[in-house]
Amino acid sequence: MPTPRGWRGLFRGSPFVHILFVGGDDSLPSDLLALVADMDDGWHVERAADGTAAMARLIDAPQDVVVVAPHLPDMAPELLLERIRALRPATSRIAVATGHPSVRLLSLAHRFLPAPIDEAQLLEAIASLDELRELLDDPALRERIGRIEKLPSPPQTYLALVQALESDDTSAADIAQLVSGDPAIAARVLQLSNSAYFSLGRSITDLRSAVTRLGLVTMRDLVLASEVFAYAARSDLDRPAMQQRALMASQLARRMLPESSLELGATAALLADIGLLLPGIRDERVPDDSPTDDAAGHTRAGAYLLGLWGLPMPIIEAVAFQRDPLKAGTRSFWITGAVHVATALAAEQPVHEEYLQRTGVLGKLDGWRAHAAQLRGMGGARAS
Repeated sequence: MPTPRGWRGLFRGSPFVHILFVGGDDSLPSDLLALVADMDDGWHVERAADGTAAMARLIDAPQDVVVVAPHLPDMAPELLLERIRALRPATSRIAVATGHPSVRLLSLAHRFLPAPIDEAQLLEAIASLDELRELLDDPALRERIGRIEKLPSPPQTYLALVQALESDDTSAADIAQLVSGDPAIAARVLQLSNSAYFSLGRSITDLRSAVTRLGLVTMRDLVLASEVFAYAARSDLDRPAMQQRALMASQLARRMLPESSLELGATAALLADIGLLLPGIRDERVPDDSPTDDAAGHTRAGAYLLGLWGLPMPIIEAVAFQRDPLKAGTRSFWITGAVHVATALAAEQPVHEEYLQRTGVLGKLDGWRAHAAQLRGMGGARAS
């Protein structure tokens, strides 16, 4: 475990970040709280012994982050999180869970940490939320997202799959068994595997064959797409069309980046339009006929949701700035640039050619357009 000062480079350290820990020393040790407080001079750490004390503190003053223990002496953690959401919807809610989180907990907490708490995981969770608030410093957006009664849950099967793929011993049979644990996802993966994009005319009838023929990386993308686009808070969306564009953008982005970052880029492109799944969110590609409408745009809303899930900052930044990559923190053509081009081509939208010229990749645009046309033709063949 690095020393506290060794962690300081991970934080950009927004001033006066208020962090409230709720629970006793048995699950939230005092030395852990002291470690968090030592991370940055602007981090203000407090403890509330139970839910009642926590609510009193929240009534008295807003908190930026609340970390709730798995057991409280006076109320269920789910009840406290529900009250926090109602009172302070802009507060980021972290739940410490024993075992698999309940369905209710999944709908109330923004982030989960297994008990006993790992110091590194806790610091990374708080740091990423701090970075997210700095990147998307929009109180109105935090308020709007915080008031949504049911946010899409983090894609659990996808996250388990990513963890499994980190092991050198994972086989195609292991991946197939993991995916088969959720029959709905397994069925959707097989359906997507047999689309013209992936099957190359060969019928795939079982998950193990899908893993073997498609490869672990493509299988991971299909699982993520299956979980994300299953969220059904809005009925006005063409969900299959969204999913098709997302998969196409993911494949395009994968071709634009070096080996070291292509997976981040592919995932970011796949999730670029996730904000559209949230109620009350505006599609920024559609001209706004009502300038008085204060609906949040889908790029920043999607980036904020991914930040709450704990995805890497390059993915969050790419989703947030996909429409205008010049606003991103990097001056070279990297993940944000690839997501911009991939999503624009997949949606048949204009590409920011001045940005491509500045980053030295404008000469590659014709090749990327040709590949997009090829993928679009495969999609059309599938639909016919």
